Amino acid sequence: MIEVFTTNIPNQMSGNQIIKSLKMSFSALQIDFDIETPIVNYPCDHSILRVEGATINAQGIISHLNNNGYLCHILEDKICN
Repeated sequence: MIEVFTTNIPNQMSGNQIIKSLKMSFSALQIDFDIETPIVNYPCDHSILRVEGATINAQGIISHLNNNGYLCHILEDKICN
C-alpha cells in the first residue's frame, strides 16, 4: 500500500528530520520526502511525503506531523477526463 501526503515542510533538511522521527514511530514503513519549490502558499505550494507499507496509519502520520508544527493532508486521487 502507498499513501501520498501533501505537507508544508519547507526544505529538505526539515524533511529529513521528519522522516527520521516518523521512522522511529512507524519503523515498518518506507518513507520518502520530495520538495521542488519553496513553500509559500500551502496547499497550492506543497511538499510531498510518500509512505509505503503493508498497513499505513494515515491519521497517525498526519497527527505526528501536526504535533511537529507542520500541516499534512492525504493527497486525494483524482481522475482527469
